[in-house]
Amino acid sequence: MKLAFFTGIVLLFIMAVVASCQSEDQVEFSRYYSGGSVIYLAHCQNCHGEKGEGLQSLIPPLTDSVFLKTNRSSLACYLKNGLKGKLTVAGREFEGEMPAVADLSPIEVAKVLTYITNSFGNKSGLINLQQIEADLKNCK
Repeated sequence: MKLAFFTGIVLLFIMAVVASCQSEDQVEFSRYYSGGSVIYLAHCQNCHGEKGEGLQSLIPPLTDSVFLKTNRSSLACYLKNGLKGKLTVAGREFEGEMPAVADLSPIEVAKVLTYITNSFGNKSGLINLQQIEADLKNCK
């Protein structure tokens, strides 16, 4: 019993040391990423899938890092205003309508886009609030 208690205390201490070794940027990224996963589950997963795979020829996948990087400054506009018309993702054409998720705040948009652009095989780093606010001002 004492050994299990001592082992638990040692493990907690090690976890605390490891967590404190993260830089402020890593902590901020983790905060955005974990918050974004919850938002993705609530607003995006139903259509784009648990693994960002999309839905056959109806809904584009979120696994194409080239599309996400090329359109990075437009992604916030797509979320807030929706998207209509033809779209080419991963070499496939999609035509339809993505409804707007207008009820998301700019920080929620930043979090969900950080999650999407760093999940499903994508690795794009943090998309912070300041970037999203600038992108939203430029929506057409």
